[in-house]
Amino acid sequence: MCKKPLSNLKTTAPLRGSDKRKLKQRVIVVYNVSPEIGDILVPERLISQKFATNTNARGSPDGDPLWFSHGKGADDLIPTVYTLWKKYDLLPRITIPASVIPVLVGRADIMIPGVVQIPSSQTVVLLQLVAIAQYITDSTRGPPLAVGRLAADLDKLKAGGKGKAVHLLHSWKDYLFTMGIEIQEVGESKESEGEIAGTSAAGKQGRPSVEVQEVEGTKPPVDPVPGPLEQQPRPAPQLSKEEVSSILRNAVLQAIRGTLKSIPTSSFPIPAGTFYSSYVLPYRPAFVPRNAPGTDSSSTPSGNDGCTSEYPPVDIKHSTYKSLAAFLKILDKQGILTIKDMKPEPLVMSASASHSEVLSHTPYVSLRDIQLKEEKREKREGEERARAQEIEIKELWKPHTPSGSARFFMEGGSTLYTYADLKVAVIKYVTTRQLVNAHDQAYINVGQDEVLLSTVARKNESGDSLEFLKREEVVQRLLEKMQNWYKIRAEGQEPLLRKGQLKPISVVIVKTRQGRRVWKAGHSCYKHSASYYFRQMT
Repeated sequence: MCKKPLSNLKTTAPLRGSDKRKLKQRVIVVYNVSPEIGDILVPERLISQKFATNTNARGSPDGDPLWFSHGKGADDLIPTVYTLWKKYDLLPRITIPASVIPVLVGRADIMIPGVVQIPSSQTVVLLQLVAIAQYITDSTRGPPLAVGRLAADLDKLKAGGKGKAVHLLHSWKDYLFTMGIEIQEVGESKESEGEIAGTSAAGKQGRPSVEVQEVEGTKPPVDPVPGPLEQQPRPAPQLSKEEVSSILRNAVLQAIRGTLKSIPTSSFPIPAGTFYSSYVLPYRPAFVPRNAPGTDSSSTPSGNDGCTSEYPPVDIKHSTYKSLAAFLKILDKQGILTIKDMKPEPLVMSASASHSEVLSHTPYVSLRDIQLKEEKREKREGEERARAQEIEIKELWKPHTPSGSARFFMEGGSTLYTYADLKVAVIKYVTTRQLVNAHDQAYINVGQDEVLLSTVARKNESGDSLEFLKREEVVQRLLEKMQNWYKIRAEGQEPLLRKGQLKPISVVIVKTRQGRRVWKAGHSCYKHSASYYFRQMT
């Protein structure tokens, strides 16, 4: 699919927080991974970009493409090689010998005779996504090098024979892969079933590095897989079971003090699972103490610094309670909650807002607070985008009699031209007068036409010194002899047509005093107020 260079790349666009959360949830459901693995596979600050090849890719801040879809309007979600390096067993894998890897890098489909090992699970079906890795030993494989769709069922692969085994969608060193960061290191990486890509043979975190084995004494010209990024996430704080239990208990107190005390009594009873997901997990602190060896004991956010720590595993299975039912029973005995033991799960009948521990609880910034703040920010940005009016700006040029450019045009010099119109006019003029250079069609014989020569010639240039010019230079010199105009069209307003050079918007801080800034902007011709541009920059 990515055998040819990606043409007509569209502008990259940051993925909105709500879209990022939907993408993460979809990855968790489709690929059956935990939320923690979902955070790794769908990192923060993703961007989206579309190509003319009907491929839509999402990448991380360092520029690595992570997910893509194939086909216009396609709804599939396909991991790239970069994503497979984060979790080797994300897809069922097929292994190939080292001798087939140059064929793989050449972006050819994998044939059945080139397959060494096939997935052991019988749930793998025709057209399912599979990863392709190098066969090293029966128990060890190299990192994933490609992703494709199974072209034959498992029984046919086991039986051997002829035909295609995998339709290749994306591979190491194809044009989608080369959108990532540059390749740096050489090494060897081996991986066992179920391992998450995090360390290479050199003991570094991040990307694996690969060395293709030699075949018949000749090493294929395959570049190594890149090494890790310089900036790695800090490890999650190491919390004891007692600390996790205390955090969960405080989360309940936080939920009662902030939300449960104000909800109507008709909202009860609440099933235990719903209570846990709606009033315990979201009310965990966004700032978790770092008590791991070698780290300070200050609170560290799970948030937005450039090298963020992972959020630690704070849930029932990592606490002393062992089960949600046991946790709720303890809270019931302490009078914080009222629990009714039912099947298949207990019910939370009420919450005591007047309990002494609830009243003495000190509120903190919770994960829910962070999420609500992010949602408000996204809503505000969406409203600002909706209020913003798109402006269509068009540069125009008009023939100018004093400068001599009007002689070039038959219309008498009254028409306004776009740059594309001027190129068409030049091509038409030189073609009808046979001024294209016979030896190199990129050049125009300007010295053979008096009108064209007088139009494009500069001071001290004549027919003897100016015999021919490139097409682009002819157009550029013609522009120099014409008047500058521009047209600005804003939604709901009359088009503005003015003579002169279009000036860029300039914003300057004139004075800063006591935290206040005085702004000066050149924007009047763009039909927006100064406050509009300031909002876009702040």
